[in-house]
Amino acid sequence: MYNIKKITENLLWVGANDRRLAMFEGVYSVPDGVSYNAYLLLDEKTVLFDTVDKAVQERLLENLEEGLNGRTLDYLIMQHIEPDHSAAVINVLRQYPDVTLVLNEKSSAFVSQFFNIDESVKRLIVKEGDILTTGKHHLHFVNAPMVHWPEVMVTYDATSKILFSADGFGSFGALNGAIFADEVDFARDYLDEARRYYTNIVGKYGAQVQSLLKKASGLDIAMICPLHGFVWRKNLNEIINPYLKWSSYEPEENGVMIAYASVYGNTENAAEILASRLWEKGIKTVMFDVSVTPASDIISAAFKWSHLVFASPTYNAGIFVTMEALINDLVSHNIQNRTIAFIENGSWVATSGKQMREKFEKCKNINFIGEVSIKSSVKADKLEEINALAHEIEESWQKHA
Repeated sequence: MYNIKKITENLLWVGANDRRLAMFEGVYSVPDGVSYNAYLLLDEKTVLFDTVDKAVQERLLENLEEGLNGRTLDYLIMQHIEPDHSAAVINVLRQYPDVTLVLNEKSSAFVSQFFNIDESVKRLIVKEGDILTTGKHHLHFVNAPMVHWPEVMVTYDATSKILFSADGFGSFGALNGAIFADEVDFARDYLDEARRYYTNIVGKYGAQVQSLLKKASGLDIAMICPLHGFVWRKNLNEIINPYLKWSSYEPEENGVMIAYASVYGNTENAAEILASRLWEKGIKTVMFDVSVTPASDIISAAFKWSHLVFASPTYNAGIFVTMEALINDLVSHNIQNRTIAFIENGSWVATSGKQMREKFEKCKNINFIGEVSIKSSVKADKLEEINALAHEIEESWQKHA
């Protein structure tokens, strides 16, 4: 049965939610599910903005049929060809064989790579600055390469002042009846998932996001319709300002994230002692066991906090397995503008600290401060070193306050 949400008088949400998906893109846990947003514009010509993942395509087709109410579908604008937004295209074409696909050159090539689409299917190839008039509405196309695929474009409806933002401004989490961000307490309940979505999916491409934000700043935007998460019709800065910070790799908060790996609890104990000393100094501190907490949560936290501490035993003469994977992930996501310290542990030769530092030396604007090296477990002399590290972090923290 159909489930349609009215966005404006002539714009409908016709997407679907998936709460059974365990791992988004096979990598990121989504305990609260995910939404796949598609939008139907009813004008003299009808326009569908993107489709949905194959797992929920029947919902899209039901919603689309109800929304059209007997009318045909004139255009399908494909802003992003990743299959979670394009997989239903074949069934949309079967249901509406006269539809025209609206794509740029790169997306046209991609859609042919993913799907066997008959050459008779109509395609309208657009480029940046082109305008599609559907009656009262004038749709402007803006390229957004590498946000987060090279073919991505966004669409600006100059009539309704709506930005259809593709994967930009999206979030993990299914829509539980609400469609607008102002219907929920977004900062309290959803900002963390929006950050986790951005940092893991798009985080590597901060420069490209900044470029898109610059283009968007020249548009009169009253509403943002992303492909995942809530529609924004009020207080747009609640999502734009975080994007400005995340894409410039500027910390949201002045505090400390400690990520640790521990085999028998001794490295964990060192991390616990440091966290206690920091809290005693009034410094907000969060801790993560990298063998328990999904990497996507820790990456999100690393983008949030100004100071990062990595504590790892030496394992097979290297960094502990889960810690090495996390650091590789962070480096590949372009983390920068952070103050970083290390705690290493080794029963005979401690080498993990040096190797962790070498990995982060590939990143931009990293301020390295103290390092503590432990042999097996924390003894009195190492307790003094941990206290000294806490003091060094405090001095740096005060400069950012």
